[in-house]
Formats: sequence, C-alpha cells, structure tokens
Amino acid sequence: MRLNRMLLTATLVVVALVVQVSVLARLQLPGAVPDLVLLTVVALALVYGHVSGAVTGFAAGLLSDLAPPADHAVGRYALVLCVIGYLVGLARPQDGRMKSATVPMLVVVAAAIGSTLLYAGVGALVGDTAPGGIGGLLFTAAVYDLLLAPFTVPFLMALARRADHDPLAEDRSASGDVSSGWLASGTGLRIGSQRGGMRMKAARSRVARAGRLRGAKRL
Repeated sequence: MRLNRMLLTATLVVVALVVQVSVLARLQLPGAVPDLVLLTVVALALVYGHVSGAVTGFAAGLLSDLAPPADHAVGRYALVLCVIGYLVGLARPQDGRMKSATVPMLVVVAAAIGSTLLYAGVGALVGDTAPGGIGGLLFTAAVYDLLLAPFTVPFLMALARRADHDPLAEDRSASGDVSSGWLASGTGLRIGSQRGGMRMKAARSRVARAGRLRGAKRL
C-alpha cells in the first residue's frame, strides 16, 4: 500500500469503528446492527482491489474484535472481513468505472448477508454461542446496510480515489460531482486518447511551421 492510502485507510477504519461502537451499536434496532465498518471495507475494496481489500478487512475486523463490548473470540470478525474484503475487491472493474449503481448495491447486500453467515459459521467452529434467529439477522443486516450505504459508500470511494490521485476522482471533482460516487463513476478521463490528440496537434503544428519556413526560403 502507498503511504497516503495507508493513512487514509487507517483513519477511515478508526472513525467507522468509533461511530459503530458509540452510536450505531446503541440504537437498539430490532435484529442486526448497521455495520459501518463493513461498509468502509466494501468501499475501499471496490477502489483498491482484492489484495488491499483483504488487508483492510483483516485490520478492521481485528480492531472490531478488540473494541469493547466485544464478547467473541479474537480473530473471528477479522477472518470474516478479510474474506469479504477479498471477494468484494474481485468485483472491482478493471478500469475503475461502474456503469450504474446496481453492482455496488448488490455487493453491499451480498457483503451484509455473507458476513453474517460467515460470522455465524466461524462462531460455530470455535465454539462461540450461535446467534438466534439467523433468518431475521440476515434480513435486517441487508436492509440496514443497504439503507446506510448510499450515505457512506460513495463518499468513501470518492475520498479513496482522491487520495490515490485517481483520474476518475479528478474528473468528478472538476464536474462538481464528488459525492455522487458510484452513480457518476461511468464518467472518467481518457488520458491515453487526450495525450494522443495533443501529440497529433503538436505534429501538425510542426509540419505547418516547416512548410511556412520552406516557403519563406524560396522567396
């Protein structure tokens, strides 16, 4: 990871964990709890890819395992978010552009359901108490994370691209659409074509200048 990427990732994960523990965990909602840490891992994995997604997921999960009031085996959520970060990173397009919001929304739902199932499965393997009503937890986790995602994931993806000097972020910044995230990610700068056009213009200007010099010499 680059230094600026590591600093941004660490900051976002810590802030998400603090908000998760101090605010979201105390809402006393029925079923699951909105998982801001999971959404942070999803957003960063969609920008940085599967390797960085796995590393970010492991670090974020380990911090969640150590943060109070954690009552499960240390490393349980670290393993879950490591797997989720890796799999989400595989969904990242090669050019970094997403045609619509459908793919990120499906990724968020799949991550919410997958993390809940993996958490329960790992808990069964290590002997932790399995949560009751797994069906209700799956449904509420998917709904809560899907409702929270439009307010967090696009903004986090925009921050990650800007910190990484991604041309897509620069293009959205120039158009005044920084926080739109995945909705505007289909637009981006075509750096190669622009450079090619500039080279063609420069070559044409040199040819025209040489023609004018030859005409002046003949006169």
